[in-house]
Amino acid sequence: MSAEIVNLRRARKAKAREKAAESAAENRVLFGRTKAERERSEAEAAQAERRIEAHRLRRDDETP
Repeated sequence: MSAEIVNLRRARKAKAREKAAESAAENRVLFGRTKAERERSEAEAAQAERRIEAHRLRRDDETP
C-alpha cells in the first residue's frame, strides 16, 4: 500500500480555480447575451406571467 502524497497548497489552489471556472461559466450564460436576446427572454417571461394571471380563478373570499 502506498499513499499518494498531496501538496495541500496546490490542491487548495486547484479547487479555487475550478470554482472560479464554474462561476465564470455561469456568468457567461447569464451576462453573455446580446441586448436583443435579453429583451426577448424578458418579453417571453412577461407574456408567460400574463397568461398565468389571465387563467387565475378568483376566489370568493377575495375582494375585487
